[in-house]
Amino acid sequence: EVFLPEETRAAAPAGFLQELPSYRSMLRLRAAAGGGQERRAAPHSSAGLGAAEARGQEGEGDELPARPAREYPLSIAQKRRIRDCQQADIKYLSGWKQWKRTSSKSLKKFLTEVKELSSYLELWRHDIHSIEGKYGTGIQSYFSFLRFLVLLNFIIFILMFSFVTLPSIISKYGMFNSSIAKISPKNIEPHCTVYDPSDSKGLVFFYTYLKDLLSGTGFLEVTSLFYGYYTIDAAWFSILRYNLPLAYLLATFAYLALSLIWIIKRSVEGFKQNLVHDQDQFQSYCNKVFAGWDFCITDPHAAWLKHRSLQYELQVNLEEERLKQKIADRTMKEKLCIYSLRILINIIVLAVLSGCFYCIYRATVFSQENSSVSIRHDIRTDSIEAVQYLPSIVITLANFIAPQIFSFLIRFEDYSPAFEIRLTLMRCVFVRLANIGVLLFSLWSHISSCATDKCKACGYNYELYPCWESEVGQEMYKLTILDFIVILAVTLFVDFPRKLLVTHCSCKPVQWCGLPEFGISDNVLEIIYGQTICWIGTFFSPLLPAIATIKYFIIFYVKKISLIHTRKPAARLIRASSSNFFFLVVLLIGLVLAFIPVGISIAHIPSSKACGPFRHFNTSWAVVPDTILEFPAGLQQVIYGIASEAFAVPFFMVICLVMFYFIALAGAHKRVVEQLREQLALVRLDPLF
Repeated sequence: EVFLPEETRAAAPAGFLQELPSYRSMLRLRAAAGGGQERRAAPHSSAGLGAAEARGQEGEGDELPARPAREYPLSIAQKRRIRDCQQADIKYLSGWKQWKRTSSKSLKKFLTEVKELSSYLELWRHDIHSIEGKYGTGIQSYFSFLRFLVLLNFIIFILMFSFVTLPSIISKYGMFNSSIAKISPKNIEPHCTVYDPSDSKGLVFFYTYLKDLLSGTGFLEVTSLFYGYYTIDAAWFSILRYNLPLAYLLATFAYLALSLIWIIKRSVEGFKQNLVHDQDQFQSYCNKVFAGWDFCITDPHAAWLKHRSLQYELQVNLEEERLKQKIADRTMKEKLCIYSLRILINIIVLAVLSGCFYCIYRATVFSQENSSVSIRHDIRTDSIEAVQYLPSIVITLANFIAPQIFSFLIRFEDYSPAFEIRLTLMRCVFVRLANIGVLLFSLWSHISSCATDKCKACGYNYELYPCWESEVGQEMYKLTILDFIVILAVTLFVDFPRKLLVTHCSCKPVQWCGLPEFGISDNVLEIIYGQTICWIGTFFSPLLPAIATIKYFIIFYVKKISLIHTRKPAARLIRASSSNFFFLVVLLIGLVLAFIPVGISIAHIPSSKACGPFRHFNTSWAVVPDTILEFPAGLQQVIYGIASEAFAVPFFMVICLVMFYFIALAGAHKRVVEQLREQLALVRLDPLF
């Protein structure tokens, strides 16, 4: 008899424990310990047990179909007997159950084949597998993360183009029997509606087009790339009315919600893998040594890549164990020295961050003051136009210099490779995202500053920003383009010349410098920064996700070439499971921070009265209550009731109770898992247990 603790019997039902492979093994051991007749009957009894269980499940109800034979913890011969029994039992079933079982098997087979086919259509599948085999799962996680952002931006582009850009283009050109509905402005001062973005008249030089292409001004400002293009109040498609302002706002909420749900889903998957690796290192070793090989591999190259991947994972485990032992062997004097050094380095990091923020703020203020002077006095010179790029240039320089300083300082803090990447990434993400925040704060302070009665009538600085949403969109567009140019320039004009020098020059200083490492934290930081800009800028520039998709698509091949030819893998190994999860967590932080400026722009700052779909509303959010007023009276009362405190407070309490229930359930499951691990340990000590 196997006696379980009282807590185990209370927490885990008997059916759950009888499904465990250890319980099945115990039954076979008991049968094998019996007489000769029992030993001969053991396979049949085990097979009969599985077949009886399958028949019992089928007989209990239609909700529990028979389990496939491959899911039973039995030998191949026993599984074949179970399969034969299941096939023999089919003729005793009713016609409905036979059809249900056959259709279920066909559907499962079809879904399996579709899944296998879709794996071959997966973007960069072969390239990422090759990178995993040659350079390890740590670097492979970066390229998988980049692929995820390409797909995410493509879906966001499809969403914004389908519901915002395409209806505007169709209605403006009168296609498919469509027409435009425009509402005359009410209670709006005439001077607030003046907006003339086309400054270039007569002969235009080529460099002007190049300047417009890099800054989003000129001919690009009047295209569907920016917010100011969408001046349609509604579009009629035959007898259907399309509310473009409401669609614009709902599409914004949709792409933010889609990004949040997708990132959380992937984060949960990564958290599960990370939790498995952190629970028991011995289990991780056993999984790799005894169950890590894929016996379906037949291609020699694929086998070599899988061998290299397993070898890399084992090296990561050994490196982590070595660092843990090193930390455990530190003396009190060594601990005091390392902690003092870390405090000093953190003070230096804070000083660098403060300097970056101050420089960006001063550059933005200087740029806006010179722009306002040029507009008041109608002065247009190349130097004044160049000042408009000053905030973007300062932000790009800060984003390039600060991570280099942080990467240099982190070497002296003596952290583990995984934590080193996390800390460096958090510092660099903070400086980059805070730089964007400082820029937007400076812009909004100038947008909201009003010194005259005319300006206060509009609610914003209409002289400097007649269409302030397009101005913010242009800043996000410039940051995206400059970030892409910097990535290409570093690869072409820094990495490749350094590679040539190291290869063909035998000077000791050159050889001492060597090839730069492929820093995972720096490269992940670049794409997270660019993605945060895309999330913020999509409201002000609906087609910015298309630019981000093309940008990341090109960056994949640029980084792949750089990894193979101009850089070397990092000397300190990291685990892919922990890095994947942490990359998504940092990306989630960027998304949450993107909610703030978009939310302030929608709900707080008055919308432009001269451009955009919300020019007849005080704020962009005002389109929602205006649309609700068009609903029937009963539906209005339901919506107002859901939005009231009488509904919100009980709903919040119910959500809290559900959350507490799942927390308690997770704790119970955790206790069961711990007890089952103790039983597995007893099985290793006593095989007859």
